[in-house]
Amino acid sequence: MADRLKQVSGHLTNTYGRGLLVGEVAIITGAAQGIGRSAALLFAKEGAKVVVTDLDEKKAQAVVDEIKAAGGDALAVGGDVSADDFPQKVLDATIKKYGKLNHIVNNAGFTYDRMLHTTPDDAFDVIIKVHVRAPFRLVRAAAPYMRIKGNTENRSIINVSSVSGLHGSVGQINYAAAKSGVVGMTKTICKEWGLFGVRANTVAFGYVQTRLTQAKEDGASIEIDGKKVALGIPKAQNAASGTSAIPLGRAASPDEAAGAMLFLASPLASYVSGHTLEVTGGQGI
Repeated sequence: MADRLKQVSGHLTNTYGRGLLVGEVAIITGAAQGIGRSAALLFAKEGAKVVVTDLDEKKAQAVVDEIKAAGGDALAVGGDVSADDFPQKVLDATIKKYGKLNHIVNNAGFTYDRMLHTTPDDAFDVIIKVHVRAPFRLVRAAAPYMRIKGNTENRSIINVSSVSGLHGSVGQINYAAAKSGVVGMTKTICKEWGLFGVRANTVAFGYVQTRLTQAKEDGASIEIDGKKVALGIPKAQNAASGTSAIPLGRAASPDEAAGAMLFLASPLASYVSGHTLEVTGGQGI
């Protein structure tokens, strides 16, 4: 098996010796930490020029510095993906520096867990706003740079969903609804933009080791509309669920999650569009 993997790797190196995404430009939202950070580093390693966007601009710049230190090219753009001016802000910065756009990875997001009967309107609305409305507005604003007839460059939209969106999840009525909506939105982009050569796919993650799945008692939080929202899963609940429902018996690393994003963006997925790639270790089958 090791020899076979080495052989396949050699074929890829010969075909894409300079990288799978060389010369291409990718916007990745929520790219200062977790899966987004891993994706930014991986895309840059494969030759992409990466626009690292995040609510925390200092952390976004740190990722850019890391990319540049490794010989890559990247730009940091801070901002709230749900802000009215965010799409134009990030697109203006991207086009000004790089002159084009090949990929959008709508990765930014968080969880705001409540049981259905205790979920207030604002907790429902903000999750829909960040996970559905924000990606919609960014993709819509990017239309002039992507819906170009005759453009044969590799171009794609990658939206992030979850097992919660595919199968539902106790305590996540808002998140499940949003991530389910992402799947339908992606399929629509696929059908509307396919004739322009733009592929649109969803990647649905299961249990990935990030601040959203760490113990809530660790204290990670995010501020939303002036409110501090705790991130993570209570230790008791985490221990109860664990990895027992995952055939591979473990959580994924952010790097493993990012690898799925790279595949969908790369020429290796040139005929893959409208698909939902489940990166779950077998969870949910």
